Amino acid sequence: MSHDASGFAPDHPETVFTYGAPGLKLGVGARHELGHDLAVLGARRVLLVTDPGVAATGAPAEIAERVGRDGIDVVTFDRSRVEPTDASLLEAISFARENGPFDAVLAVGGGSSIDTAKAVDLMLTNDGELMDYVNAPVGGGRAPANPLLPLVAVPTTTGTGSESTTICVLDVVSQHVKTGISHPRLRPTLAVVDPELTLTQPANVTAASGLDILCHALESYTARPYASYEAKTADQRVPYCGSNPISDVWSERALALMATSFRRAVTHGGDLEARTQVATAATFAGLGFGNAGVHIPHANAYPIAGQVREFRPDHYPADDGASGHAGLVPHGMAVSLTAPAAFRFTFDAAPDRHVRAARLLDPDAVMTDDPADLLPQVLTAVMRDVGIPAGLAAVGFGAADLDPLVEGAMKQQRLLATAPREVTEDDVAGILDASLELW
Repeated sequence: MSHDASGFAPDHPETVFTYGAPGLKLGVGARHELGHDLAVLGARRVLLVTDPGVAATGAPAEIAERVGRDGIDVVTFDRSRVEPTDASLLEAISFARENGPFDAVLAVGGGSSIDTAKAVDLMLTNDGELMDYVNAPVGGGRAPANPLLPLVAVPTTTGTGSESTTICVLDVVSQHVKTGISHPRLRPTLAVVDPELTLTQPANVTAASGLDILCHALESYTARPYASYEAKTADQRVPYCGSNPISDVWSERALALMATSFRRAVTHGGDLEARTQVATAATFAGLGFGNAGVHIPHANAYPIAGQVREFRPDHYPADDGASGHAGLVPHGMAVSLTAPAAFRFTFDAAPDRHVRAARLLDPDAVMTDDPADLLPQVLTAVMRDVGIPAGLAAVGFGAADLDPLVEGAMKQQRLLATAPREVTEDDVAGILDASLELW
C-alpha cells in the first residue's frame, strides 16, 4: 500500500532500504535453553543485568542457576533503574568494568534492563564517555568504532521491543530530557522471548507497555516512506530508514495480534494465550519500528517523561531522587498520551494507511464523518478500556507547560525526521494542546 501524499519530493529518491533483526527464540519455556544459547556464542563468563523488581520475582536467579549448570559463570548486576538515567547507566558500567572481563552480556527484564545492558556492552568495548554516544544535539552522536560483546535479551515485560532494536533510551537528568543512543551495533545478538516471564506483570504495567507496542506499530506503519528520502551512500545509512515493505508486514501483524489479545492480557493477566500473543506482538512491533522508525508520539514522550513533577502510577518503583523529580510517567503511557492527536495531524500524508491501521486494531470500527478521526477514536477507545490517564492534564501538565514540552520534543530530530510530514514547533504545540484532555 503506497503513501498517498507524503509531501516530500527528493531530487534523487532513495531506492534502497535496509533491514536488521536479532536472532529470535520465542515460546513458552524458551528461557530454559539459555545455557545452550550462550555456549553457542562462545560465552564462559557472563554479566547478567536486571533490576530489583524483576530480581524479586526470582526469575533472574533461576536463569543464572540454569545457565551455571552448563558451565558458564554468571555475575549479576541487579540495580538497573526503571526508566534509566545517565547516572544509573554509569553505575552499571562501573560495576561491569570492576567485575569483568566478560564474554557476553545477558539482559533479563523490561526495556530498562535491556537498555542498561546495551549501554554497558557499548562502554565495555569502546572508549570515550557515555555522553559521547548519546544522540545529538543532547550528546555527541558518536558511532561506536568497535564491535560489542554478544548480547542476549530476555524480556520480562511486553512493550518496549528493546530486544529487537538498536536503541538505548535514557533520561539525561541535567537537561530534563529523555533521549537515546542509536546504532546497529546495539541490536541484541539474540532475543529469547518466553511469555511465562510476563505472567506476573501487573495490569497497569501491561496497559502502559502495551500502548508502547501499539504506538511502535502505528508509528512505523505511518512513518515517512523510505523512497521519500534523498538517496544515501552506504556510509550514510541509519537504522531508521522509513516505512518499507518488510517493516510493514511486522507492524500489520502486531496490530492484528493486539486487537484480539491486549484487553484480555490487561484484565486477565493469567491468560497465557493472551500473554503469548502480546509478547509476540511486542517483538513483531520491535522488528518493524527498529527499522522503519517511530515519529511524533515518541518525540513528545521524551519531554513528558523528563518533565513530569508528581504523577506516579501504582506498581512502579518509589522515587529514588535520581531523576531530579518525584514523578514518573511510564514510557508507553507517555507515548500514548499524544498519539491520537499526532495521528490526526499525520492523516493527510497517508490516509489509506491510517484507515487500514484503524481497521487492523478494530475490524468493527465504524467510519466517522471525518476519516481523519477514525484512528484517533479507535486508539482512544483502547486507552480508556485499559485504564490509561485521560490526557496530559491527568498526569499533571497544563497549558503553561506546553512551551518547555515543545522545546524538548523539538530536540528529538532523529524521530521527527521520520514523521510523514514536516513538523514545526507550532505543529507540536497544537498536538500537545489537543492532548491535554482526550475524553
